[in-house]
Amino acid sequence: MAPPSVQDLHFSHLDIPITIDRIFSVMPASSIPVSTNHSLYLSNIDDMIGARVFTPTVYFYRSNNFGSPRKPIMEILLDALASVLVPYYPFSGRLRETQNGKLEVFFGPDQGVLMVQAHSEMALANLGDFTVPNPAWLPLVYRFPNEGQYQIIDMPLLIAQVTYFSCGGFSLGLRTCHCLSDGLGAMQFLNAWSSTAKAGVLVTNPNPCWDREIFRPREPPLVKYPHVEFMRIEDGSDLTMKLWQNKLVQKCYRISREFQARLKNLARAHDDSTCTTTFDAMAAHVWRSWVKALDVKPLDCNLRLTFSVNARQKLKNPPLKSGFYGNVMCVACATSTVSELVNGCLAETRRLVHDARLGISEEYLRSTIDYFEVDRPKRLEFDGKLTITQWTRFSIYESADFGWGRPIYAGPIDLTPTPQVCVFLPEGEGGSGGTMLVCICLPEQATSTFRKFLCLMDLDDQVGQ
Repeated sequence: MAPPSVQDLHFSHLDIPITIDRIFSVMPASSIPVSTNHSLYLSNIDDMIGARVFTPTVYFYRSNNFGSPRKPIMEILLDALASVLVPYYPFSGRLRETQNGKLEVFFGPDQGVLMVQAHSEMALANLGDFTVPNPAWLPLVYRFPNEGQYQIIDMPLLIAQVTYFSCGGFSLGLRTCHCLSDGLGAMQFLNAWSSTAKAGVLVTNPNPCWDREIFRPREPPLVKYPHVEFMRIEDGSDLTMKLWQNKLVQKCYRISREFQARLKNLARAHDDSTCTTTFDAMAAHVWRSWVKALDVKPLDCNLRLTFSVNARQKLKNPPLKSGFYGNVMCVACATSTVSELVNGCLAETRRLVHDARLGISEEYLRSTIDYFEVDRPKRLEFDGKLTITQWTRFSIYESADFGWGRPIYAGPIDLTPTPQVCVFLPEGEGGSGGTMLVCICLPEQATSTFRKFLCLMDLDDQVGQ
C-alpha cells in the first residue's frame, strides 16, 4: 500500500546524557588580513533584529568502520576548520555595538571559533527517528552556562560540538551567528569546510567575498515602501494569546511530491497568467490551515505571513560578486483578514503570497536597508504573524559530507522557542525526490484540526468558489 500523501511524523521523547570532554578555541591556520582592534562593517540586512540570533543545526553520521573514530574525526574537522578560517576569517571575530546600537565585527587577541568535544553512552539507534527534528537533541549543540536568550555580543560566531556515541557514530552540532550569513551563505561556508576535510587541503569554490559595504544606506535614506513586515501592529485577534498561553507541541508532516503537485494545480485555479511555484501554493495552504485550526477571532482582523526571498539575482547595480556569503534574504509580507483566509479560496491566498514574493526587487531591498537606518527595530514582532522559513533549496545534506558520507539527518532541532515559525525542510536519507517536511508548533488541542485541513479535506469546497 502506498504511503499517504500527508504523513504525521513523530519523534521520541528522551534524555541524552552527554559528557563534555574538552572545550577549546580554533584559530585561523595562517595569517589573516586584519589585526587586533580591526573591525568589519555589517550591513543593515546583516544587522536586522531577526538576524541577531544563532542558528542551531545538527548533523548525524553513522559509524562507517572508522576504526578508532575519536581522534581521526576530530583532527580532520579541526585541521579543515582552521584552514577554512583563513579565507572566512570574519567567523573568528566577535560582535560589538557601535553608535545607535549598530553592530560590527571586531578582532581581539585569542578569539577564534569554539570547538567542543563530548561523548555519550547512548547509541544512535536510541535517538529515535532521524526523519524529523527532535527537541531532545538540544544537548548536542553547545550553549554556555547561564547564556542569555538571543545573546550575541562577545560570543564566538561559530560554535561546533562533536559528540561521539557508543556505536561509533557521532553528531556535529553547530551554532552559527546569522549576522554573518544567510542560509545560502552558511551552506557556502559549510561546503568549504567539508570539501577541505575531504581533500586534505584548502578548497573554496567560490572564493568567499565579504563586501558588505555595497549595502550601505543611501544618503539621505530613501524609504519607498511601508515595510509592514517589520512594523509593530497591535494584534486585535486572539491568535497570539492562543499560541503563547497554551502548551505548544512541535509537529512535523511528510508531504509527498504528488500532494505538492496537486496542491499547486488547485492553487492555480485555472489562472495561467501568473507563474505559481510550489512554495506559493504550500505557503498559502499552510497559512490558511494554521489560521483555521487556531479558530482565530474576530474575522475582520488583519494577519501577516512573512517569508524570506533570495534577492541575489535581483541585484544589478552593482551585481553581487561570486562568493558573497552575507545576508541577501529580503523579507516579503502578505496580509489578509481572518475572514478572507478562512472563507476565501486557496487561489486567492496563493496570489497574495505570489505577489509578495515578486514584490521583492533591488529597490525594495535598498528601501529595507534605508528603513533600518531611519527606524531600527529593537525587538522581534510576532503579533498576528506566521513566518515560513524555506530550507528545501539549501544543499544542506550535500554540503555536510566531510568524507564519511551524507549525514542521516541535517537540519534544525527545536522550533518551540519561536512558535509562530513554520519550517519547510528537505527529507534526508532515504527520502524520495521532492518530498518535503512541514514543521510547525501548535497548541496541543489544535493538532488534529490542523492535520485535517492540511490533508485537503476542505479543498473540495474551494474548487468551486
